[in-house]
Amino acid sequence: MTLFLSDAEVVQLLPMAECIQALEEAFSHAGAGMTENKPRSRIRMPNGFFHFMAAADAEHKVFGYKAYPSFGGAGGSKMIVMLYDFESGALLACLEAGRLGQIRTGAASGLATRYMAREQAATVGIIGSGFQARTQLEAVCAVRKVSQARVYSRRAERREQFAQRMSQQLNVEVLPVESAQACVDGADVVVTITGSREPVMEGAWLAAGAHVNAAGGNHWMRREVDEETVERAELVVVDDLEQAKIECGDLLWPEARGSFRWDQAHELRDVVAGRVRGRPSEESITLFESMGVALEDIAAAQLVYRKAVDQGIGTELPF
Repeated sequence: MTLFLSDAEVVQLLPMAECIQALEEAFSHAGAGMTENKPRSRIRMPNGFFHFMAAADAEHKVFGYKAYPSFGGAGGSKMIVMLYDFESGALLACLEAGRLGQIRTGAASGLATRYMAREQAATVGIIGSGFQARTQLEAVCAVRKVSQARVYSRRAERREQFAQRMSQQLNVEVLPVESAQACVDGADVVVTITGSREPVMEGAWLAAGAHVNAAGGNHWMRREVDEETVERAELVVVDDLEQAKIECGDLLWPEARGSFRWDQAHELRDVVAGRVRGRPSEESITLFESMGVALEDIAAAQLVYRKAVDQGIGTELPF
């Protein structure tokens, strides 16, 4: 039976806490050598790009891919995930992946925060107030007892709307602030979730012991944190090293200037597997660079698929 699952059904079946758990399992499997992840590839089209990324997880017993165009304008960016059975190769499901991607991107930051932020972390600064920012804050709140969050984005009305919406959704005080520095100052956890080509955060603003999730950049031309942020970070973790070497502008730029070496970066699977300590000390600044990898999509998709089968949700496809 092959199921089609819509964005609305995905949201119904993928609460944040369960998605974080599914990703934790997947990165644990990766740490045991039971997965394979192929970095995102891009084909240039006349009016945009076609993106393709694939992964397999022997322990979750699935493999699959995510594919999507990014043409802008009316064309939009409709994402799909195709999920297959690891043993038989049977097509299990076709999932709309717009909301799945939003949730798993937040969950990846939540997982990194679980391992890398101080246990008593209670304040969050988030730069960016768009679609992806919502699940970033939700995920951090799922793994830490957050008492207050601050949000900054360039448009005052957007950050004010975000603050109101997320305060109600999470039952946490979320305050809009007037500058990126005011957002970051003293925060235990900092999230950048923008599409900026120039750094939106300076390392000088970070308090001792802060953890940073840089989650918005997945192209070498994009940068969210400055060189000082990377230099101050005692631990730098990426979701996939091969993909980071292609896409992570935050690290590619300082690497080219000689202030960062790739052997300083660790992979999230090694942190989850316990080979690398997620927090060297209470005073350490830590940095997670999230590119968004196919293994995360497949982990979330298999959870959605199994719950859909159990609950009789989805539309059976005629093949």
